[in-house]
Amino acid sequence: MRKGHDFDFLRGDIVALLGESRDGLVRVKRIVQDLKDFSRSGAEEAWEMANLNAVLESTLNIARNEVKHKASIETRFGELPKVECLPSRLGQVFLNLLVNAAQAIGADGKITLSTGVESSDVWIRVEDTGCGISEENLTRVFDPFFTTKPVGQGTGLGLSVSYSIVAKHGGQIEVASEVGRGTRFTVRLPIRHTPAEALQTLVAET
Repeated sequence: MRKGHDFDFLRGDIVALLGESRDGLVRVKRIVQDLKDFSRSGAEEAWEMANLNAVLESTLNIARNEVKHKASIETRFGELPKVECLPSRLGQVFLNLLVNAAQAIGADGKITLSTGVESSDVWIRVEDTGCGISEENLTRVFDPFFTTKPVGQGTGLGLSVSYSIVAKHGGQIEVASEVGRGTRFTVRLPIRHTPAEALQTLVAET
């Protein structure tokens, strides 16, 4: 009788372990696919209509290990139209913002990701409850090589590169912060991409 109980208990453990292993394999497979998508940014990438909520989910999947020990993550994704963009490039932007948010939080913080639509633009917001950025540094955060992180923890290029990528999409990236309360980055992107040549012609005609 005892052996029967032990076998039932062991069988339950095996089923649970197999379930965990399967879930782990699914997570690994998803991360590998997300990393493959990110690696496309090194090649010539074509503009395409993409779901930015899905791009954010992929970015979260990659950044989760960086974030999970420091902050909880809340997502408030709105219904977004597909956006004409370079998805892996925008993934780089979102990853930079997420990692920066995590690094600004000592422990037990919170990162909120929100998306929405406003007129002919979509917006993506990354907000943290970290240490915040002083007013004198706020105007310099997008400058190349500017960083307030300790030596060895950053190159000062992440936000500068992100700014360039967003500008290439005809969008804007905004920052608001309060020392001791946290920081909010908002990326605004047009739903349809206007090529640089057409944009220059439009400016010349106005």
